[in-house]
Amino acid sequence: MSRLRFGAFVAPHHPLGEHPSLLLQRDLELAAWLDKLGYDEFWVGEHHSTGWEMIASPELFLAAAGERTKRIRLGTGVVSLPYHHPFNVCQRMVQLDHMTSGRVIFGTGPGALPSDARTHGIAPNLLRDRQDEGIGVCLRLLAGERFTYHSDWFELNDAALQILPLQETMPMAVASSISPSGMTLAGKYGIGVLSIASTSTEGLMALPTQWSFAEQAAKEHGKTVNRADWRVLMSWHLAETRDQAIHESALGLQRWHNEYNVKVLGRPGAEPMPDAFEAAEAIANGDPTAGAGAGIIGTPDDAIERIRGLYDVVGGFGVLLGFAHDWASREATLRSWDLFARYVVPELNGYLRPMRDSAEYVTANKGELMAGAVGAIMEAIGKHKGATEAAAETARLIANAGPPSPVR
Repeated sequence: MSRLRFGAFVAPHHPLGEHPSLLLQRDLELAAWLDKLGYDEFWVGEHHSTGWEMIASPELFLAAAGERTKRIRLGTGVVSLPYHHPFNVCQRMVQLDHMTSGRVIFGTGPGALPSDARTHGIAPNLLRDRQDEGIGVCLRLLAGERFTYHSDWFELNDAALQILPLQETMPMAVASSISPSGMTLAGKYGIGVLSIASTSTEGLMALPTQWSFAEQAAKEHGKTVNRADWRVLMSWHLAETRDQAIHESALGLQRWHNEYNVKVLGRPGAEPMPDAFEAAEAIANGDPTAGAGAGIIGTPDDAIERIRGLYDVVGGFGVLLGFAHDWASREATLRSWDLFARYVVPELNGYLRPMRDSAEYVTANKGELMAGAVGAIMEAIGKHKGATEAAAETARLIANAGPPSPVR
């Protein structure tokens, strides 16, 4: 498999009951931790209701994250374009790109929560068309074009951005779930894809056929798409043993599923988990119907096997994003990300192969290598005047010295 990039997708999904200021600080700490561990991308979403997903402005959040990180790329996952004037969105993204030294990825979507659309007074059947229209306008603005544009929901009059992105081309991605619309937009505009529904069973089952929609739309509009720009989400919690991972995550998994997916959102087909540990064990055993879609609960070896399987089934993608959650304690969660970075990333990307080859070569040839080294040492000793006698005297002294005296 081709080398992957790795990152985190922070909706966020925080259970009710904790201080929102502290939750925001914890998410910023996670960004700094992942940057230190070498992750490639950090994505933050926009939501305005439900209580659990409480970041309203990913641009504001990522500006703060940019001050706490050095190299990790920062993505809006996503800005809901139908809720905003596209000109203002582009201005904010350009400013963010400059403030983060050109590390921004511009992710957009139609808005995932029906309650958010109701809050903004937008009929659900308008969201995808406005998302399409907004992307087209944003691409023209980010290219430096000045133009007039009149829509039924915004206007531009002889408008142009007064500052362009620091990056020559700001990378863009569009959210895609189960329907073909996201993939179709990606193909239409030749931009990346953020598959946000793969953490659900339905979204996972749809993945293998999704990419064809992007390729078909790209062909129709004279564009190209690249699987390297396809980002797939997966939930995981890792520990040193599978039993430990189950023990650490089971109750949090149950709470997340029962209280948010079932009770708050009422996701179609979602049924309560009656037994937390049975559900966690089912996910650990690779059952995609257990409630977390492409979820992993287990060891780094389990994650390696599961990710390779997903990659093969899907046909390849470029970025794997871990869906951030509060299934486990803060300490266990940070350790999970650490284990993933230390063991899963290098194994999947082939960083360990030459190291293993080197160790195996030396193992297979150690007799010959050591014999040559010893021979070279003895030859050097023999060529040095008095070295043989000195070595013999040292050996005699060691033999006669007896055990060392105790240290006083």
